[in-house]
Amino acid sequence: MNALWYGIANFFQFIFGFYDIVGHFCNYLFIIVGFFGLFYWLNYQRKFNKEAENNPNQIK
Repeated sequence: MNALWYGIANFFQFIFGFYDIVGHFCNYLFIIVGFFGLFYWLNYQRKFNKEAENNPNQIK
């Protein structure tokens, strides 16, 4: 029975071993993409707010 549990443990150690190689690259990539998306969205929001200020015929 121990062979089964040690086999499962070795399998998971092998599968998740690539995290040692990758390190925090994925985390940094997600943070960078998240900030890029935030600034992209804020730029569009600024344009929409400017357009809304110039249009008095809208429902508020």
